[in-house]
This record gives sequence, C-alpha cells and structure tokens, in this order.
Amino acid sequence: MNSPARRRVAEDKSWVLEPLLELPHVIHAAVISGDGFIEGASPGLKRDSAEGVAAMMSALQGAGRAVTAAFAEKTDTRLRQTVIESDEGFVFAIPAGENTCLAVFADPEVNMGVVAHHMQVQVTTLGNKVMNSRARDVGNPV
Repeated sequence: MNSPARRRVAEDKSWVLEPLLELPHVIHAAVISGDGFIEGASPGLKRDSAEGVAAMMSALQGAGRAVTAAFAEKTDTRLRQTVIESDEGFVFAIPAGENTCLAVFADPEVNMGVVAHHMQVQVTTLGNKVMNSRARDVGNPV
C-alpha cells in the first residue's frame, strides 16, 4: 500500500521577527527555508509578496553561493550575509540555521550595523529555542 506524500510542516517562526520589526526604519522581515517556503513573516507582508520573497531569496542565496564559489575557485561556500541596496532601501539576509535564512527589508535611512547586529541576536535566539524544544510527533510511522 502506498502512503500519501508527506509535506514538511514547519513551525511558525514569526515570533523571532518581532524585535527586528521594532527597529527604526525596518519595514518587513521573514524567516525563509532554503527551498523557498515562508516559515514566518511580518504581519504587514501580504501572503503573495511573502511567497515571492521566499522564492526569490532562495534563488538569490543559491546564486550568491555559486558566484562566491566561482570567484574563490572553491566548491563548498557558505554565505554569512547578503545585502541588496536599492532606491527603496536595503534587504539583509543571513543564515538562520540548517537550510533557513532570516531576511529583513528596511528603508534607506536604516542603520545597517544595528540591523545586522540584531539579526545575529535573533538567529542565536532562534537556534537556542529550536535546540531546546522537544521533538514533535510527526504522525504514525508507515
């Protein structure tokens, strides 16, 4: 008997974004899986926009690793931070654990150092919570 396909159900991680959204000039934030799914998003970010951000950020992170590996002539490259500057403001992205990133969008007046610091703090907080959480029951074994 074939079992139905199982889709990964991720815990909503929006709670980790709250301190970032309180920073001056920060507009939106999201926790994004490496395969392009939203694991948490700021309340004002529309679902369609959040899903678009997740898909594009996943591709951008992959492209960032590939271009860095090509320049460095190495095959295994980890990103520490991705920053995009535009007329609309800045997008910051940093790894937030296994196959996940934390992304923040802020207006042009933002203090980049403050945002980067607070993003690192929240990634550490997220990691501590995930590591200290009990494993969830994912259903009956097949």
